Amino acid sequence: MTDLLTGFHTRTGMFDDWLDQRATMRAWEDFLTFRDPARSQTSGVRREILESWSRSLASGIDATSELAPLDETEERLEDARAKNAELRAVAQRPFAKIGPLLAEANALLILTDAEGTVLDQIGDARTREAARGIHLVRGGKWDEAVIGTNGIGTAIRTGRPTVVHASEHFCKGIKTWTCAAAPIHDPVDGRLVGVVDLSGPPSIFRPHNVAMISAVAREIESGLAERQDMCRTRLLEAFLDSGSAPGKGDAVVILDRIGRVMYHRTPAGRPGHVAADLTLGRQLIPLSGTMSDHEIARAMPPHLQPTGISRLLLDGAFSGPALVLPPRDGAPRRGAEAPKSPPVRIPPRSGAEGDELLMIGQAPRFLEAVDLARRAAAAGASVLIQGETGAGKELFARLVHAGARHKGRGPFVTVNCGAISADLFGSELFGHVAGAFTGATRDGKPGKFEQADGGVLCLDEIGEMPLALQPYLLRVLEQRAVYRIGCSRRRQVDVQLVAMTNRDLGQEVEAGRFRRDLYYRIGTVMIDVPALRERPSDIPALADHFNRQVAERLGRAPLRLSDEAVERLEAYHWPGNVREMRNLMERLHLTAGQGMVGASDLPPALRHAAPATAEPLPEPAAEEDSPASLTDMEARAIRRALVAEDGNLTRVAAVLGISRPTLYRKLKAYGIRRTFE
Repeated sequence: MTDLLTGFHTRTGMFDDWLDQRATMRAWEDFLTFRDPARSQTSGVRREILESWSRSLASGIDATSELAPLDETEERLEDARAKNAELRAVAQRPFAKIGPLLAEANALLILTDAEGTVLDQIGDARTREAARGIHLVRGGKWDEAVIGTNGIGTAIRTGRPTVVHASEHFCKGIKTWTCAAAPIHDPVDGRLVGVVDLSGPPSIFRPHNVAMISAVAREIESGLAERQDMCRTRLLEAFLDSGSAPGKGDAVVILDRIGRVMYHRTPAGRPGHVAADLTLGRQLIPLSGTMSDHEIARAMPPHLQPTGISRLLLDGAFSGPALVLPPRDGAPRRGAEAPKSPPVRIPPRSGAEGDELLMIGQAPRFLEAVDLARRAAAAGASVLIQGETGAGKELFARLVHAGARHKGRGPFVTVNCGAISADLFGSELFGHVAGAFTGATRDGKPGKFEQADGGVLCLDEIGEMPLALQPYLLRVLEQRAVYRIGCSRRRQVDVQLVAMTNRDLGQEVEAGRFRRDLYYRIGTVMIDVPALRERPSDIPALADHFNRQVAERLGRAPLRLSDEAVERLEAYHWPGNVREMRNLMERLHLTAGQGMVGASDLPPALRHAAPATAEPLPEPAAEEDSPASLTDMEARAIRRALVAEDGNLTRVAAVLGISRPTLYRKLKAYGIRRTFE
């Protein structure tokens, strides 16, 4: 071992600033001696490396191996390259751009398939020659299960971009290399299709290598998406050119060459076909070009048996079938799905970075709220959005902005009324001139109303606005003009106001904490956002949406939820509403193994969620009846969160989407005892 370490330092001529290689080597030796991380001195080893070492040990990898296995059968290598022809073709462009930069950089750029077999390799000639000594060449197999911890294999295993540096490798023979690898995922269904890797001697290591290689992987994924969009269009054209004539009530489904749904058309008024089976990108059947029409039909689900199959050819090669599915006999079955409204799409704000937002839901109360928001936006009316914490009030505010007369091109300015001190509230909203008060900026400052001129001003937690400032807000709304603090000049503003609250402002008015005239002025249109527990039919769709959203951001395949897990989600009371659902999916992507989520993988509060038919969880006697107001609903949500999180106030605040100081204030306001601390 010592000779290896000495040789390592001789060849690199440097001590790595990022990792203490001597300490890592000692930890590796200790790990191999005790074969148990708990008994080994491995505190300085990164967790992902230690987990990979454990997997390597469990797989029976020989830690003294000098090189990776090599498939020297030319026929099998060519089969692998042909099978991944599309991946290789798309990778040519980024490889061609980066290749010249590697000529004198002692680095290699490598493309592998999903099993870790090297398909292509470019880079520095001397490094390519050295790579032969460890089989880091075409046909080399770098799956973690055959050569232990390495960038390619560990990226495949974890589904995440990975750096494995020098002594972090499991096998002795490759500890004089460094590698940064990133997985490549299919943009249609998210499955892993390959890995791109940057390898070389330890001297090429830079902390940003993994970011660069991840960018290459994303460029390849974008290229795959473009090709698949083109393939989908060409398959549809091939079907239209085939002369097939489905009946008036028939559905048409087009699959690609591996059996994924590329297109489907279900005639209006024929809801019999199962929409979940025909989701775009879903692999409906395992398909190969050698299957006959009879074998394709036999592989289809019993309720989707085709009456006709057209084999579609692109460039002379079988590229997928078009299937004609007859309508179900008789009337729709009980419980058949009604036609669904498409997701509500909210485009990014003009000039702002970010993705399109989606509002998911089919519940009648949700759709009524969406329709009301759109009509209020078109009318330019002031809007008051009421709902529990985490229910999605912000999305409704964005929907109003997107549908306003400026069509989302005007400013969208938000103010959290609960986060501004009473002393600065006026200055923040209305602005000030130089010297207006102690601490005023030298040149003065426009307020939020001026910043929102021509667009939408969103006042979050409007119920927190100090009573003394409410007349000034009312005057601005009536006069459509502001006066900066310390200045008598009138400044005209054209602003649509959207106010949000998780309180019952009507009750606040009766209690004297909110002005009645302001309440009626800001509530020209009132939108009540339903809590998630009030729209249980939307829970599976929302879970699927957030699952896919998190998976896309992390660059991995979506999780699969068992039927039992989905039942627990539907039975849970969701005190944190949609925000809690999103946070749950983030957590499951970090904690669930093997891509499958069962009931046992859920947090305790969800595991023990009672089915809808069971008795409700015990609550204080005063809350046995339905809540009489939003204030009561909020107090109940806080109590439920306290129970669900075992009184941990940090987790309760996170679930409810509020800060700890705000939570303390609400506990005091509602007289809720912190009995868990």
